Amino acid sequence: MTGPEPFPVEILHRPGAVLRMRPKTRGGFVTLQTQRVYAEAHGAGLVMDVLGPAGPANGAAIIDVVSSGWQCDRVVYNEHLGLGLCDALCARGFTVFAVLPGSSNLFTGTEMVRHVHAAIRHVRAHAKAFGIDPVRVGLAGVSAGGHLAALAALTAHAGRPESRDAWRRPGTAVGAVAAFFPPSDLVDFGGVRFDRVRLEGLDLPGLLFKGGLSGRTQPEILARLEELSPVRVAAKFSERHPGAVPPPLLLFHGTADRVVPPEQSARLRDAWRTAGGRAELQVREGADHAWTDNAVELDQAAAWFAAALEA
Repeated sequence: MTGPEPFPVEILHRPGAVLRMRPKTRGGFVTLQTQRVYAEAHGAGLVMDVLGPAGPANGAAIIDVVSSGWQCDRVVYNEHLGLGLCDALCARGFTVFAVLPGSSNLFTGTEMVRHVHAAIRHVRAHAKAFGIDPVRVGLAGVSAGGHLAALAALTAHAGRPESRDAWRRPGTAVGAVAAFFPPSDLVDFGGVRFDRVRLEGLDLPGLLFKGGLSGRTQPEILARLEELSPVRVAAKFSERHPGAVPPPLLLFHGTADRVVPPEQSARLRDAWRTAGGRAELQVREGADHAWTDNAVELDQAAAWFAAALEA
């Protein structure tokens, strides 16, 4: 991997030696820009990296939502690069915008989805400079990133072409979505409500509300869980968007996933289809939450995007 060094701005709160580590990749992409600010939230800049193909570009773009346990920083980003999704997409000619939507100790899930919409608008508003077609835009994500990508696709905003602000003019509807083992129903997460799940290192209450669950009523908590559940949002899609259908969806999930129950993706596939959208689920027998020999699935996702976003 090549790209700009050093980082344009200082990265705080992580050991410097860790930040300088680089994952092994296929070498299918070049880093065109690091730490590009796409929006501001509560005085903090939200950033993305822009990755281009090492070979010819196809003119289409993928917004890749980088999040692990609803946390994202440069270390999480490096781990995400090591999975190989960006490599596979760039090898197909896509320009990839690796978006960091914020972490649950700073932002709620609702705000993170808003950040993904902001990233889509930013990419479209600057499409000419990026050399991409603003219409041919897809969304991707792994785990929590897939959860946020699915929610953003289901809650797209119409553009405001007459606005004085360039960033307000584009809409946020995308042409396709691919997600790897995403949490999809926080109301019924393997038989447990998500606010009662305990996973080490995750600020799950902060995902729901600023300040956590203290003082929140059970109806408030349930309503927020539904709002952040792609399965539940998809079930109401036709009611909220009469005459519209969700974009095509491709899901991947391991049958032995011990973090996100495999039925989460099966239920999202079914809810997506009920809403009128095309949805496909590819399962990996015996695989846990992530698997290292993932080249087949990554290449399949890239090929699927190429067909879905064909000019």
